[in-house]
Amino acid sequence: MRQSPALVVIALAALSGCGRYADFALPTLGPARALTWKMSSSTPPLLTRGAPGAWDAVDVLNPSVVFWSGRHFNLYSGFDGRSWRTGVATSADGVAWEKRGMVVEPEAGGYIAANGSALAFHGRLFYWYQSGRLPEIELAESADGLMWTKRDRPVLPTGPRGSFDERGVADPNVVSLGGVLYMFYLGQDRARRQRLGLARSEDGVAWEKLRRNPLLELGGPGEFDERGLGEPAVWTTAGWYWMLYTGRDVHEVRRIGLARSPDGVHWTKLGVIFEGHDGWNSKVVCDPSVIARGGEVRVWYGGGDVARPDERIEGQIAMFTLTAEPAQ
Repeated sequence: MRQSPALVVIALAALSGCGRYADFALPTLGPARALTWKMSSSTPPLLTRGAPGAWDAVDVLNPSVVFWSGRHFNLYSGFDGRSWRTGVATSADGVAWEKRGMVVEPEAGGYIAANGSALAFHGRLFYWYQSGRLPEIELAESADGLMWTKRDRPVLPTGPRGSFDERGVADPNVVSLGGVLYMFYLGQDRARRQRLGLARSEDGVAWEKLRRNPLLELGGPGEFDERGLGEPAVWTTAGWYWMLYTGRDVHEVRRIGLARSPDGVHWTKLGVIFEGHDGWNSKVVCDPSVIARGGEVRVWYGGGDVARPDERIEGQIAMFTLTAEPAQ
């Protein structure tokens, strides 16, 4: 999770949220089985920064990987020192990537159009992403994954005064279950606390938020996520909902944690699953994106060697794999 300036700015006047609220849970998954996850070693960076002066020259982070039309598409975030944009890379195997160019950018003078979530939906690719100084979630669509059309207004706005997401919604992760879309996202309140919430939609455009948000609270003193948490990535295995998320500690070191839920609403933190040990990711591991196939989960993530809450962390993208094993 990047606590970008878009998440730090305090607006002069609060924006009232116009979204709907409801009580709901995700579909029942069936009998739950106890298991643990074994993690493979991380790869070296697979997607690196662009040449000096390029739109992604300073940081390459926040992968969102989807397998569609026979290949992998990676909608990733690039920073040029002034603003964040979204680019696309393609791959046959999810390891060797070809950059295809920048596809979504902010309006003139804007700061960000990135930190998004891609999903194949109704024969097209949808991409929900963060935009605006007081961040909200916008939507772009594509028929081929290379040419994108943005909608003209946010699809998930900030919440009303006093809500957990009054001062920002960001870091979406959208999954499709039983014909319904569910968005896990970061919400920021007026105290700058960053926690995770949930919304649902039938078409990806009109969303209703869970009334009991937030889903996950900050960690306690000394824990890896006491400063903030975000960038959720959710999948299902063995009768459980699983979530990887980014936690920030008081030193702005970032790690990826794991949580588990029987219904997608009530979550239990299981602790840190991954922290950087290589030189290039020694201070930051963040932005997980997952593709789960049975008991194997491929995880693409961002990493860096500078402990900062936002950008200029020398960000690059790599991958590791989680394999499910029966609990002993």
